[in-house]
Amino acid sequence: MHETLAYLPQILPAYIAYLIAVASPGPAIMAIIGTSMTHGRKAGMSISLGIFGGSMTWAIAAAAGLATLLQTYAMALELLKIFGGIYLLYLAYKAFRAVRAGGELPTATEGPKTPSFRSLVLRGYGIHVTNPKAIFAWLAIIALGMPQGAPASVAVLIIAVCCTTGFLVFMGYAILFSTSHALKVYRNARRWIEGAMAGFYCFAGIKLLTSNI
Repeated sequence: MHETLAYLPQILPAYIAYLIAVASPGPAIMAIIGTSMTHGRKAGMSISLGIFGGSMTWAIAAAAGLATLLQTYAMALELLKIFGGIYLLYLAYKAFRAVRAGGELPTATEGPKTPSFRSLVLRGYGIHVTNPKAIFAWLAIIALGMPQGAPASVAVLIIAVCCTTGFLVFMGYAILFSTSHALKVYRNARRWIEGAMAGFYCFAGIKLLTSNI
């Protein structure tokens, strides 16, 4: 344990980098915000759980060296990029349909129908795990906090601390944007918010499809 703690000066910059990355708006955060405002706290926390699972998957993969494997087999990375871009465009289409539907926000007794726990978790997981940039972000964090020759326990500590923080951030967004004040803002600016989400997902999907990773 003492040997692991000796690497804290290297771990701290990696943690700060992760904290900035995880709290910054992106497809995952936008999904949490949109779901929490539309379907409430439980739904927002459900999709957050899926996103957290995707983050854990990439964290473990980065520590295990999967990024190097994906770089070796370029076709696998290319397919992952295409699938992720198409999935984001699909989310953009669904958000755009909500904008076109318009109308007043339904009351809790009449809709909108909340997706099942399973579908929300899978949606969150799909958003995060189909973004190949996430593994390179994790790879950079692991590399930054784990210098050459460091024991495996250092990687375990980085993943444990960062993933705990990520879980709290994701759930925090879900709780914050499911409050009565957030719902009031959503009711007053529903079309603008859903339009912004549609545009964001579309931009993110096209950027992912056309980027050189």
